[in-house]
Amino acid sequence: MSGTTMVVVIVCVVCGILYKMYNKHLEFKAKTFAHNDNTDDKNDELKKEIHALNERVQVLEKIVTDEGYQVQKDINNL
Repeated sequence: MSGTTMVVVIVCVVCGILYKMYNKHLEFKAKTFAHNDNTDDKNDELKKEIHALNERVQVLEKIVTDEGYQVQKDINNL
């Protein structure tokens, strides 16, 4: 095998390996973007749920701190 042929073979092998590595990198990026989109959807759902729970806690705090609730509690304790 001549030196020129060896160089051509080595360059072709290296290019093939780089091409496969690049394809694997693109597949990984696609999976990462898909995962991030799913995570963003879940985060939005969780934020809505937290907001709803905060509203419920505020309503419960208003009920508990209301003077009528305290009077009813005092009556029940008697």
